[in-house]
Amino acid sequence: MIAIVGSFLPSPNILRPCNLWGNLRNKRREFPLSALASTSWQQDVDSFRECGVSFSNVGDSYVVRLALDNGSAAKLILPNGLITSFKAQMWHGATMELLHTTVSATENSGGDAVIQGGLSLALAFENDAGVSWSPNAWALHRVNGTPQDSIQVELISTSEEGVNAQVKHIITLRPDLLTSEVLVSNLSTSSLRLTGSAICHLTVSTPDAAYALGLQGSDFFIRPPFVPNSSIIIPPDFNTSGQDPSKSSAFDKLFTIWDSRNSPNAKNDVESMAKDIKEEELEGEEDDNYKHLTEKLSRIYTSAPRSLTIIDRGRRNSVAVNRSGFKELHMFSPGSEHEWYNKYSYICIGHSALLEPIILNAQSEWRGGLQLLNPNF
Repeated sequence: MIAIVGSFLPSPNILRPCNLWGNLRNKRREFPLSALASTSWQQDVDSFRECGVSFSNVGDSYVVRLALDNGSAAKLILPNGLITSFKAQMWHGATMELLHTTVSATENSGGDAVIQGGLSLALAFENDAGVSWSPNAWALHRVNGTPQDSIQVELISTSEEGVNAQVKHIITLRPDLLTSEVLVSNLSTSSLRLTGSAICHLTVSTPDAAYALGLQGSDFFIRPPFVPNSSIIIPPDFNTSGQDPSKSSAFDKLFTIWDSRNSPNAKNDVESMAKDIKEEELEGEEDDNYKHLTEKLSRIYTSAPRSLTIIDRGRRNSVAVNRSGFKELHMFSPGSEHEWYNKYSYICIGHSALLEPIILNAQSEWRGGLQLLNPNF
């Protein structure tokens, strides 16, 4: 059995259940999104406000807003579970948005808005028989907390037939932090392989003004960006526009091979993807403890510290990104060949299991997560 890794969750004594939870427990432990709009549930939905949680309907989706009395707030969308906003209180008294999202319409969207970025989970499970499943639809499961102290929202997704697993996504908002934690339960009698990432887009004025503090000495592999369901915002010329050849030759070759496969699910191991690229060009050790993120970058760090800090000199703020459970750190920068404060002004950090899957033994649990700490509060 894989041991449960330490959690970022607050002590149960800190979070006080709102009165609604008792009502929900007597009805259905897990309820569908459609129930939120029904007349019989309207009174219960209104009572969520006692916990600092409110709802609004946008088409077939629901926007869930968490708001603390100190001004810190977060938003997420159901049923896809995307966290689109984390506004944190700053030392100067105002709040600042720390997550980066874009809203656009594509040809395949049927005219509906497509939201990219933010903070999301992209996980995949496979059993011994080769049957796979990914939790893409989430139902609201539990709400705890008060707007004075902290708020916790728990989402749940249960596997389809073939992979007997349950995943809980636990989102916690405190005055100085936002935590996204996943609790996976393998309910089957055989092992499961978990791959994927918790992906976070941190907004910056521009990558040219952004620095990563604390990566010195970390081993890394150069890998193409991990793009699950188009959740990462990638410039269209990411792999072709001019970079310093001495810095990007291996990266460009790697992208060429990746594109030729024309499959987002192709295995990205060095042997199968880049037989013509020297091994030393695809891996290395970070030699800069104050790494400037101005260049295009896509790496998976295999020995990164559990905490690193992203500093943005343009906005004069910093964010500490803490990791639990996941062993790998995926860092992606679109580069600074774009205007300041535009759709490519972000640094993407993913706590991941991309190079090596996490094995869940039968009837076991695994816990991992990502925490955004605001040290400017």
